[in-house]
Amino acid sequence: MGGCMRQRRLGAVARGLLWLAAWSLLAGCEPLAQPTTAPGAGSEAPIRVTFLATTDAIPFFVAEEEGYFATAGVNTAVVVVNSAAERETLIQSRSADCELTDIHSVVLTNARDAEPLRIIATARQAAATQPLFFLLSAPNSPIRTADQLAGANIGIAENTIIEYWHDRVLTAAGVDVGSTARTNVPQIAVRLELLLNNQLDAAILPDPLASLAQLQGAHRVVDDAILPAASVSVLACRADIIAARPDAIQAFLVGWDQAVKAINAAPADYQEILVANARVPEPLQAGYTLPPFAVHYLPDAAQVMDVVDWALEKGAIGAALTYEELVDPSFRE
Repeated sequence: MGGCMRQRRLGAVARGLLWLAAWSLLAGCEPLAQPTTAPGAGSEAPIRVTFLATTDAIPFFVAEEEGYFATAGVNTAVVVVNSAAERETLIQSRSADCELTDIHSVVLTNARDAEPLRIIATARQAAATQPLFFLLSAPNSPIRTADQLAGANIGIAENTIIEYWHDRVLTAAGVDVGSTARTNVPQIAVRLELLLNNQLDAAILPDPLASLAQLQGAHRVVDDAILPAASVSVLACRADIIAARPDAIQAFLVGWDQAVKAINAAPADYQEILVANARVPEPLQAGYTLPPFAVHYLPDAAQVMDVVDWALEKGAIGAALTYEELVDPSFRE
């Protein structure tokens, strides 16, 4: 009983730290869920989707819960993973057909001798009122504005959308990106922990972890509201699956779009699904709500090719890729 009483007296910050510790442990575990098939679409093999447990994935769970996939005539299966590397392994081993990812990951995949992907839809993009990523300074750091970032030790994930974001968004904010020091911290939970322990001057984090960090004393310095095109999540599928099963991919997008429209119309109705599936920290669960999602559009050519240009500049890819090698517009025409 005493232990229970002590737990009830924990404040929001302490609960957040406990949640962070649990999240960090999960980051090294096996996938959080084994494939589960939505009923109602006959015996056809499911479209197997993989993604991290993030806010951007919630339309999938809403489409399952509300029966939108079944109504559209497609079986679906999902494997939720704990890292981008695990997600890409499932795609490359042909254990998954589609993924929720980002443009940068698709560029790197298609530049390698790998199972090629095609972007079939935008899932979510930053907006002026709904940023996706935030650069936060540590609780004890004096940094409050972008012009104070010169010389700052910033936690990033090298050769990922996070590093691309660092270069493009900070440039838009007037920062000489060559003036910052960068520390590679691929695991988001570790990056958050180092920031909160003042072992980094600043770090780039997605929500809801960015909101948790601010609750615990970190300071918002820059977000992608100043350059929304730099932050976008996309749905991408293996090119061979698109060629073999275009009707199933189209039906998957129909179900996804129905879920997106339902969320955008009444986000509060899906709060329980958000909390259950997006690892929203307990201190934020009452106030963190679903953002608006993209409906029926693709990232444009300028947006995609800027990522290609950046990857070339960094030496991450050896040759340019065309828009057509990265995006399949047939499902959005």
